[in-house]
Amino acid sequence: MQLLMLVFTDPTADEVTDPPEGEGWIDRWVAENDAAGRRVVGERVLSMEQARVVRVRQGGTLVTDGPFAEMSEHLAGFDLLDCADMEEAVRVAADHPMAWYGRLELWPLDQVNPAELARARSSASAD
Repeated sequence: MQLLMLVFTDPTADEVTDPPEGEGWIDRWVAENDAAGRRVVGERVLSMEQARVVRVRQGGTLVTDGPFAEMSEHLAGFDLLDCADMEEAVRVAADHPMAWYGRLELWPLDQVNPAELARARSSASAD
């Protein structure tokens, strides 16, 4: 089961002064899930000010600069997960450092093409 895990900041989250895993927690999460084949690819996103919203209306392309909404949280990154089922994905997400500091959303994907998945894995490992 492939899922898109969206990672959001959450300014209402309690401050975690002593995370359970200490320094380098995110690097260990990435390494562990890459090695286990549960994380296909993932990246942080740049600031909301660099984002754009694109719409086509009445034959014209409308482009709006970010941020796109009045909200205190924002998209911080994403991970493409490959898990046995939603329960495993929830466990993987719960181990992610942003589960403590932010908010994670798990979105099941509609039949990821195995060749595209292999290409994404190959590209991610080449980086």
